[in-house]
Amino acid sequence: MNREYPSGPIPSVGVVVCNDDRVLLVLRAQEPSRGKWSVPGGVVELGETIREAAHREVLEECGLDIEVGEVIAVRDLILRDQNGRIRFHYVLVDVVATCVGGKLSAASDVADARWVSRGDLDSLDLTSGLLPVLLHGLEECSDLDLSSRRD
Repeated sequence: MNREYPSGPIPSVGVVVCNDDRVLLVLRAQEPSRGKWSVPGGVVELGETIREAAHREVLEECGLDIEVGEVIAVRDLILRDQNGRIRFHYVLVDVVATCVGGKLSAASDVADARWVSRGDLDSLDLTSGLLPVLLHGLEECSDLDLSSRRD
């Protein structure tokens, strides 16, 4: 299925990876939302579970091995072009996770990857609707003690 002007919604995963009061963010290098900060993630492949997709996407985009926790949000991303046609339509399933290994590095499909403190989230140009998901993810990490001690 084409990602741009698709014939139907595309199931995708977003991963809120926590480290104490910090969260892993990536600077999007591709549309949709190129140039905005988001969580690592991507399209769920045929035969892949949400958790498997989350693990694969964080490893591919950021070089980190994660332990995937629970689903924390389900969102829609529907973007239309200037003529009102649906250019992108993703159903985003956001999960919380903790880092268990690897070395943080930005892959070719993201412009940057970094740990961001809770206090710095408001100053970043985040993708639409992401801030509440990040705050909820950080709360879940605190409650479940999922926070990683690795950089």
